[in-house]
Amino acid sequence: MKFPKPSTVLSAATRTRAGRITLAAVPAGVIAGVLLGGVAQGAVPVSFAVSGSQFQIGASQLEGTGFSQYAGVATDTEGVEHTVAIANIKSATLTDLCQSVITETPLGTVGVLIKAGGGGEPATASDLQIGMTGLKGDASFGGIRIGVDASTVATDAKGSPGDFAQDSDTISITDLQQTAWSTQASVFTLKGMSLELTDGSQGCF
Repeated sequence: MKFPKPSTVLSAATRTRAGRITLAAVPAGVIAGVLLGGVAQGAVPVSFAVSGSQFQIGASQLEGTGFSQYAGVATDTEGVEHTVAIANIKSATLTDLCQSVITETPLGTVGVLIKAGGGGEPATASDLQIGMTGLKGDASFGGIRIGVDASTVATDAKGSPGDFAQDSDTISITDLQQTAWSTQASVFTLKGMSLELTDGSQGCF
């Protein structure tokens, strides 16, 4: 299954030590300051109005090239701003991809659970951008640069001048667990996709 290119896409490591990460290896205290600074300085927002619900993304393995990360803001349809860490990956493969969201409706709690990329045929994405609030996994980066100016990261999509950022040639994450407000890509191909409505008790993690 292929999703068409959105009207506007903010497109988008030699191997380093692998380790448990939160928000792609930036220490929690630094991330807190970065996000607050990004809001204050009007950092580049995600380019569409987000829903009022965050969602989960999981994968047993993510492999990508052309990575960057910096602070941003996602705004919902009511004008509420949500601080996010914006991650860009030029080209990505995701094995055992899972996406879940839970929504309160007049009929009660409803969950949507989507799975794809199993059986040796991973999901693929081009110009992937994610507005996230949490990320866990075992990660390694090739050619990583930490502390670069967000306006000079080595991806097409960039942040605001003066903001803290990092980028890398490659990124690899095992046991990915991600909480996000938004995901967009120029092409997202889901092999063996299944979609299931649930009572909200099932998530990706």
